[in-house]
Amino acid sequence: MDLKFTAEEEAFRSEVLDFLRERLPQRIASKVRNGQHLTREDMAQWHAILNEKGWLANHWPKEYGGPGWSAVQKFIFENECAIAAAPRIVPFGVNMLGPVLIKYGNEAQKLYWLPRILDGSDWWCQGYSEPGAGSDLAAVRTTAVRQGDHYVVNGQKTWTTLGHYANMIFCLVRTATDVRKQEGISFLLIDMNTPGIEVRPIVTLDGEHEVNEVFFTDVRVPVENLVGEENKGWTYAKYLLTYERTNIAGVGFSVAALARLKQAAQKVTRNGKPLAQDPQFAARLAKVEIDLENMKTTNLRVIAAVAGGGVPGAESSMLKIRGTEIRQEIASLLRRAMGPYAAPFVEEALQEGFDGESIGPDEAASAAALYFNNRKLSIFGGSNEIQKNIISKMILGL
Repeated sequence: MDLKFTAEEEAFRSEVLDFLRERLPQRIASKVRNGQHLTREDMAQWHAILNEKGWLANHWPKEYGGPGWSAVQKFIFENECAIAAAPRIVPFGVNMLGPVLIKYGNEAQKLYWLPRILDGSDWWCQGYSEPGAGSDLAAVRTTAVRQGDHYVVNGQKTWTTLGHYANMIFCLVRTATDVRKQEGISFLLIDMNTPGIEVRPIVTLDGEHEVNEVFFTDVRVPVENLVGEENKGWTYAKYLLTYERTNIAGVGFSVAALARLKQAAQKVTRNGKPLAQDPQFAARLAKVEIDLENMKTTNLRVIAAVAGGGVPGAESSMLKIRGTEIRQEIASLLRRAMGPYAAPFVEEALQEGFDGESIGPDEAASAAALYFNNRKLSIFGGSNEIQKNIISKMILGL
């Protein structure tokens, strides 16, 4: 694989940079750069800007609203967005559900739901994990019993990211119990405004309300909201998870975080010298940078496989493992670089308009919160231990 960009790819990169300079709201970029909380309106605004440009669903086929980019163009776009401190695209509709509907949905579902994902009519969340069914996802116990032209859903989902903003949730539900557990799961699309749904907040270590518990009590869901075939949902879930795991790897976010870490290491001093000149710190910095460069190559391979009509396999698990470890290491190094400035957790520092000068360098304001929040990366989307099992089965046949 030639890792040098062609003249055409460099021209595309210039186009992306011009777009980001002209259209990325600097108020939002400043919040991302400083690790501050984004509001629903912030995320929706960036979603709308990208959709207007035709760059929102950059991995969708052209006939469904995608831009028809190559793997390298997608890589360039995501990296430049991260470096420019653009917010991440909320992944549940565009990056997760969209590909599932395109591959497994019927024509009526594609015609109705895909445009609503693009124009922001629907905000989706993911109903996968349950108490006792996280990494062991096939152990889901939320049931869906068919009664005429509806399913009646009962159960609980947890760690539902941004579920308090969502009006729709895609769910794994159990529709059969007399078969192997993977064979009794179905994939349902559920309106969050349906009677019987309750959303309860979970506040994380950084003080943010990002995830939730969702309870279903006799929730009636139209049969036409079943994606694919009944009891075949495990196939669709695995397909979706390959996209989720690749997204969790966050190559672009790691590139941007590493650049900020290097800047901080030049500003912070130890014994009268920049921290970047400390041999131990410099060695860890060099190692994480090498790991990141290796991961970029793997990321390009996975994107190329998808662009060629394939489905990312063991590579998506590899990306998830290394990507989350790299993001955690960068967050750890930033916290160490800030030293005592990172010790206090100042919740106000994550709000817009906070004056960070009172607690040291700009990078210190969110260093502790970022470190603690990133501990979850190696767990959600299937823990890294589960990913190693997947790699063993797919590559080694164990």
